[in-house]
Parts: sequence; structure tokens; C-alpha cells
Amino acid sequence: MLDVPTGPTEAPLEEAAPAARYLRPQILADLKSKMVLVGGPRQVGKTSLARSLLPSPGCELNYDIAAHRQAILRRELPPGDFWFFDEVHKFRGWRNYLKGLFDEFGTRRRILVTGSARLDLYRFDGDSLQGRYFYLRLHPFSVAELGGHADTLPALLALGGFPEPFLSGSERFARRWALSYRERLLREEIASLETVSDLGRLELLAGALPDRVGSPLSLNALREDLQVSHQTVARWVNMIERVYGIFRLAPFGAPMLRAVKKERKHYHYDWSVVANPGTRFENLVAGHLLKWVEFQIDTEGRELELRYFRDIDGREVDFVVTERGRPIAFVECKLGDDTVSPGLRYLLARFPGTTAWQISAHGVRDFVSAEGVRVAPAVRLLGELV
Repeated sequence: MLDVPTGPTEAPLEEAAPAARYLRPQILADLKSKMVLVGGPRQVGKTSLARSLLPSPGCELNYDIAAHRQAILRRELPPGDFWFFDEVHKFRGWRNYLKGLFDEFGTRRRILVTGSARLDLYRFDGDSLQGRYFYLRLHPFSVAELGGHADTLPALLALGGFPEPFLSGSERFARRWALSYRERLLREEIASLETVSDLGRLELLAGALPDRVGSPLSLNALREDLQVSHQTVARWVNMIERVYGIFRLAPFGAPMLRAVKKERKHYHYDWSVVANPGTRFENLVAGHLLKWVEFQIDTEGRELELRYFRDIDGREVDFVVTERGRPIAFVECKLGDDTVSPGLRYLLARFPGTTAWQISAHGVRDFVSAEGVRVAPAVRLLGELV
């Protein structure tokens, strides 16, 4: 992982959109032995991916559609050996419901479930589906999924990685889409799953988060700005995270390091909402690394985590990938060509031999430093992920 790649391939941007999403082969393989649950942000392409697998449109049951909802509740399921349930997590008894179906039919029925919330967290009935399903997470488009060519990175930076705004090719459309997306996320997704007493302040919180990307997120500062309790702010941030609005990274703090211990950094699945160019690039890289990490966890069972490093003396590294608690890669982000980060030098001195990258959005230099840091344009790394 993250070794020196051979380099990106060149292809026109209009040919970049993948013919099939990257999780498709894994879903087909997993359906032979288990139920498959696919989670991910709203409008990331889960339903389109699922429909591409169906033997007929009649296999689909969407809990948001009244007629389908009644069919689910009455167990009036379509004939055939494939059932696709969309947004069924909004039914409070969904886990027991699916458990009953799997226990009754086993592998005689292929059961695919998608949802725009953390299906591994929303366990309303307290029952466990352990041993009956595989959970896969679908992420936005990335440089690698779009072919790995150099022109893809500027387009992803400008438009974000969600299929609709990216494929529109229009920054104006992408901005309008992002505003509408955030409103629907709060007013539809969260409102359908959580009790929110002050939606107006929740919207203010969501609007304030993009400006705080790249630094440890202080809930106390948010509490003071919004004039609500610390408990309320913490609950609201958790809500947004549970519906795939944001993700948070814990600090990496090995015993030998004087690292910060508590404050987490946050990033957005739709990095286009981040205005600052350097921070937006950092958010894009965070999304790419998380996509690779979660793909490895979900498909290979590896014990990986994505973290960041910051110590009490002010040294920082944007991203640390760990496996079983040990670092396997360090990644630092820069807008252009720059000297090697002191934070990278510091960590490499303490974890010699660890893969280390300093990648740039617009830089052209490509070399390995005396310390062993690979300094390169970002596409050299991102194009080799997933």
C-alpha cells in the first residue's frame, strides 16, 4: 500500500466516468453467502449501483415509497431469488426483520440493503445481525476510480466527487447542488432518524463546519458560538457524522510521542463545500485515503485506521495510516512544491522505514528526499488507491 507507483495513465476527462462502480464485483461475490449491506452518503450512487445488479426492476423495495413500505411491513415480497431493500433502516425493526428473512431463506435469496446512514450504528431494536451480512461502504468518485489520469484531480477539486455534480462538469451546478444537498441532509435524513428540537441552530452548525476543516474541532468553541450546551453540540455533530455528512479522525499518539490525545479533526464527504483551496485539497486527500482504508477493512478484513498527528510542540502530519496500531504510511498535503515537512521528518525518525509521502495539488517536483520521503504530484499517490 502506498508504495512508489509507476504513474498515472493519460485519458480525456470525458472518458473518466466509470462504467461500473468499484464495489460491484465485491457485492456480487458476497451475495453468494451473506446478506450485503451497502452504506454511504446520500446520492453517492448506492441505488444506481444496486439497480445495475438486479435481474428485474420488480426486485426493488424502497421504504420511502408508500406502496413499497406497505409491502415490506406485510412481508408481501416479490417473487424471485433477489430482494433489494433501499432505506429500510428508517423502519425501527429493520434488523430483526432482515434477520428473520435470512434465517428463513438463507442463501436461497440474495438480499441487498442500501441506506444513507451508518447501517452499522442504527440498531434501534438492539438485535444483532452478526454472522449474517457483509457491510460495504460506498464513497464518492476518486482519482483512481476515474482512471487515474492527471486531468481528473482539478475536476474533482472543483466539482467534488459525488456523481451528479461531477458529471455535470459545471462549477455553478455543483455549488447549487451542494447547498440543496446540505438542506436535504438535515431536513430529510436527520429528521427521519433523530429528534431535533432546534433545526435552525443545527443548520447554523452545519454551515460553520466547512470553515473548521483541517484543524482539531473544538466543540467548546462551537458551543459558545451557537449558545447551546456542550452535550447538544456533541450530539448534533454525531448526528451529522451518522448520516455521512462528515467523518472524523482521531489523533495518532504512540507512547514515544508528545502527541495531542483528544481533539479530533473532521472532513466532509462533499469537499466542494470547503472554500479555502489548501484545506479543500487536504479534505479531498482525506476522502481518498478513507475510501482506501474502508475498502481494505470491508473487503480484506485488515485492521486499519486513518488518523492525524499533532504534538504539543506544534509538529503536524496531515494523515497517518495505521495497521493494528502501528503506522504504515504518513501523508502530508501541500498546494505546490515545498520543502519536506518537519513533521514528516520527525515521525520518520521515530518510525524508520514507514512509507512517507508529501503530495501537492499543483506542484511538479517528483523525487525521494534524503530522509526517504516521496515528494510528488498528488495524482501519483491518489491514482494508485481505489
